[in-house]
Amino acid sequence: MTQNRHRAPVFGIVAGEASGDILGAGLIRALRRKYPGARFVGIGGDEMVAEGFHSLVPMERLSVMGLVEVLGRLRELFSIRARLMSYFLQNPPDVVIGIDSPDFTLGVERRCRDAGMLTAHYVSPSVWAWRQNRIFKIAKSVDLMLTLFPFEARFYEEHKVPVAFVGHPLADMIPMEPDTLAARRNLGLDEQAPVLAILPGSRGGEVERLGGLFLEAARWIQSRRPDLQLAIPCVNREREQQVRALVDALDVKLAVTIVRGRSREVMAAADVVLLASGTATLEAMLLKKPMVVGYRLSNLSFKIVSRMVKSPYIALPNLLARQPLVPELIQDDATPEALGEAVLERLENTGERQRLTEAFSEIHNSLRQNADEQAASAIANLIGGNR
Repeated sequence: MTQNRHRAPVFGIVAGEASGDILGAGLIRALRRKYPGARFVGIGGDEMVAEGFHSLVPMERLSVMGLVEVLGRLRELFSIRARLMSYFLQNPPDVVIGIDSPDFTLGVERRCRDAGMLTAHYVSPSVWAWRQNRIFKIAKSVDLMLTLFPFEARFYEEHKVPVAFVGHPLADMIPMEPDTLAARRNLGLDEQAPVLAILPGSRGGEVERLGGLFLEAARWIQSRRPDLQLAIPCVNREREQQVRALVDALDVKLAVTIVRGRSREVMAAADVVLLASGTATLEAMLLKKPMVVGYRLSNLSFKIVSRMVKSPYIALPNLLARQPLVPELIQDDATPEALGEAVLERLENTGERQRLTEAFSEIHNSLRQNADEQAASAIANLIGGNR
């Protein structure tokens, strides 16, 4: 594509879930510092919109959990992709950047690249862990891969795919030592009583599948630690209503604090975090919090996924350390009793807490790379060569 050297660039960005929305917002801020008149358009959430991003479709419509669950939404997803592609083809951005959500974004990137647009992908799919033949599709879809972790960059270098390791924005944002007492005061929690943070996920399907399970684990702990407080952050109003309904239905007797947003503050206030696998495990690690990871899919989705996974771990702290720093209780192993026992152990074992703090601090330091600026600079270099 021939670009006007003096026109402020247009960035097409596509994010499909809450974690991608946060990354996208940071990237927009960094790009705007380089290009004050730049425009940003595509699909994003509230964080990106707050930075002046124009979202063609509500991001929530892309958030689908599980392989089987996607089938019921295929027609809508195809319609969204068609609308997005029609816009990009009629109004070609200087570069199209997909953020995570690879099943959707890589297809968009491939079509845009075939049409002559530059493309980048921010957050590598887990090709090193499962479905490694996806690397060939990625090579045809992107002009540049931006990875959050160094071991991912090495994988792309081995396969001759242009790549830049940028570090993780959360490692830049989160201080090395969280202020637990301040977080408890801000949330109105008892400063002396132990706190369990529960994060069943940001999608409706995850909360439906994991929210009740995690609350049942909390009830199991209740008979052993009646002084325990629960704190549950919810990504939006819909998830908050969903969680409140679960708490009421299960008649949880523990003190429960439910807040909208503020997930980092809730985890900072906690002694232990019980959470779904995903980006939140990285955030809990950066906050130096002992955690227990639980996850369930539909039985069919689990059977399909488990046959394809090559990695022995799913939680990011374990993947980064290449050892089981945190317990992972998956599918049938994720029972209220097993989750409760794992949480209780981490509440009461001070030696284990110190060991985890040291290991988490070492990983935190390795990921502090000023990621937003690094990612923006890599994209600027990409479009600079073309302009």
